[in-house]
Amino acid sequence: MLRELLAEYGLDDAEIARETTFHDDLELESVDLVGLSGALREHYGDRVNFAAFIADLELDEIIALTIGQLVDYVVESLRAAGSPEQD
Repeated sequence: MLRELLAEYGLDDAEIARETTFHDDLELESVDLVGLSGALREHYGDRVNFAAFIADLELDEIIALTIGQLVDYVVESLRAAGSPEQD
């Protein structure tokens, strides 16, 4: 899902690891995170509400957000919903 978003920005060959940040490493802006939020909601439905997760963060936390934090949030949300993880 993230690869598809990055491909839209010509970043399909970008290195992605748990410590990769959306802002500094991938140079994605908050509007790009809105797009990612929509893709997550489309894929997982109400079980993963990334928009609510982001809304609870301070600006500096959003800027420092990593791929690992997103993955952890998705996994925790799916576990809380009692649903098996999807890839």
